[in-house]
Order: sequence, then C-alpha cells, then structure tokens
Amino acid sequence: MITLRPFTLCVAAALVLLALRPAPALAWGYEGHAVVALIAQHYLQPAVHQRVDAILAMDDSTLVKHDMASEATWADKWRGAGGDLDAGGRHHRTAKWHYINLELVRPSLNWACWGHKPLPRGMPASQGPWQSCVTDKTQQFFAELADPATPPQERLLALKFLLHFVGDLHQPLHAADDRDAGGNDVRVSGIARRPTTLHHAWDTAFVSGLGRGQKKIANQLIANIHNVDMQRWQRGTPQDWAWETWEIAKKDAYGPLPARRRGVTVKLSPAYVRQAQADVALQLSRAGVRLAWLLNRALGPQALDTGAP
Repeated sequence: MITLRPFTLCVAAALVLLALRPAPALAWGYEGHAVVALIAQHYLQPAVHQRVDAILAMDDSTLVKHDMASEATWADKWRGAGGDLDAGGRHHRTAKWHYINLELVRPSLNWACWGHKPLPRGMPASQGPWQSCVTDKTQQFFAELADPATPPQERLLALKFLLHFVGDLHQPLHAADDRDAGGNDVRVSGIARRPTTLHHAWDTAFVSGLGRGQKKIANQLIANIHNVDMQRWQRGTPQDWAWETWEIAKKDAYGPLPARRRGVTVKLSPAYVRQAQADVALQLSRAGVRLAWLLNRALGPQALDTGAP
C-alpha cells in the first residue's frame, strides 16, 4: 500500500452484484490521457524523466508509440487487444481495474473494491485477479515500480499501467456508479453535433472543448497550475483522490440531471457544460501533478526514504 500523507478522508453478496455490472467505457479517451502524461512529464525530476524514458525504451509492444503521452493510452488498447480474452473481446483480468464503482447513494470503498483482495503471494500485479479496482491497482503498480527488485518486464508494465490508471481515477464517471454503465446508458445533447452518451461527453467532448490538440491543452493547464495547487494536490492516497473525484461526479455530472433520464435524451444546459469543462480542466491538472509526484517518489534518488513500499 502507498504510504502518503493523509489528504482529508455482506461483502460476499455485494461482490456477486458488482460482478454483474457492465463496465464503463474508456476514461478520458486518447487526448485526455495524453494531456495527463504531458503535464506529468513537465513536473518530472530530470533524472526521473531519464529513467522513465529508459524503462519505456524496453517496450516492444506495437499497440502504441513509446513516449509517455502515447504509453498513457496503452492500458486501454491492451484491454481491447487479442490474447487472453473474455467473451466481450477484452483482456478480462484488466477490464475492471480501470474504475471504481462508488454508489451515488451509500457509497462503500470496500464494496467497490471487492473487499480489497490482496495479491496472492509472489504474484505480479499485472497477473492479479480481475476482481480489483483502480485505486488498489494504482497502489500495487506503484509498489512494483518503486521496488528495484521488481523484474524489468514487470516494472515496465507497472509504469505503463500507472501512467494510465492515475488518469482513470480522476475521471468523474470512473469513480461514481448510478447503475448506468458509467454514464453510457444516458443520452445527452448540447455538447456535440449529435446526441452522445454522458460518458463520452465527460471523457472526450469536454476535453476537446478545452483547446485544439493535446499539447496546447496541456500547456494551457500547466500555465494555470500554481505552487499552492501543487502543495494541495501532492498529498493523500489514491482512495482520497477517488472520493474527491466521486464528489465532482455526484455534484456536477449527475446532480443537475433530471431524475428520469433513462430512455430519453437529456439536453445539457450551457451552465452544465461550463462547469463540466472547468471540472475536467481541474481533474486533468490534478492527475498530471499527482502522476509526476508518484513517479518522482518511485524512481527518484530519494525513493527508498519516502515510505514507499
């Protein structure tokens, strides 16, 4: 488990119900994940940046290019690639690792994370059981990346998953569950030319509304990140960050929507869109800063003195 400074703050039956839920779609999309990685890259210590590049240079996967921004999307592409697939055409062991289903009403972190099942002794995190959540997998892969004894190939996988999962846990519709497949069952208009899903609006449309291209968006967000923001964001645990993300989902993603929204197309108001884009800008910024913080802790010269597992 990651040991970081605190930020604020019938399992068996629940697990059966959780297993039956459909998974949300990809979080943030390519552009959002790339923006998170580019922000993180800006805040990496020079020596850590070199180590990240050296680890990624070992990657022989053909799914993505091997720069940080591209590798931040690898976990989504891997989930849909060939190999050890379930009936839905996904790497079934990784599908549920990308999100945490915190209910809008009476949320339970323990329930959403399958009772926090530990990895079997000696099992690498990349081969762990499918019953896990994004916060637990973030901790597991952080621990592997920070441990010099981790085999090189597993350390590469730990880095690639970490690049992605820190972004995932900051996407509001990957932290909250209204039994709507992460917003994929809710149709909305007022953001794109045609009606789309609530999930697509938050992971893609609102990101695109921030600017033209991932580098421009990242640079704009970096310009608005101040020292006081860095100090506030570089603390807490993945669980704290998930609750923070859940609050945004409950208040801003779902709060303004009508109670009866299934089977209809909900028109998003201009005020909703403005608030959502502000939330997305904030969450991408937080994710980038926190990803850099974790990488600096795991791979920096002080790594063994930071309490990292």
